[in-house]
Amino acid sequence: MAADRHRRTVRTAAAAAALTAAVLTGCGAVDRTLDCVRTADSVADGVTDLQQAVENAAGGPARADAALTAIDEDLRALGDRTRNADVNRAVDHLTTAAGTVRTALDTGDRTPDLTPVTDAAGELTKVCTP
Repeated sequence: MAADRHRRTVRTAAAAAALTAAVLTGCGAVDRTLDCVRTADSVADGVTDLQQAVENAAGGPARADAALTAIDEDLRALGDRTRNADVNRAVDHLTTAAGTVRTALDTGDRTPDLTPVTDAAGELTKVCTP
């Protein structure tokens, strides 16, 4: 339930940011903002999947790995497309946090601390909102 509420909140914020951007900026900036918002939304979904995988120990490791891979791919794509220093910094923080979780899982920790990942995902959402 909390995960669904979190997703709705992120999506609502993303939609509001996109609408605001459309009103306040030109098309090129809108496209970049929408791309950032879409990526932040996708990352939020990946973080939710990661949280659920860690909470569900039975199928967790494979699901957690898949969620981390999806997060990594989204971040790599966003990092390649943006020149915004704040976005790049948020991408770096989230990449580092996801790497720490992956290392913890690889060394047998089935309940790694996800706080740095959720904090960094929040940071990314914040910098993607105009």
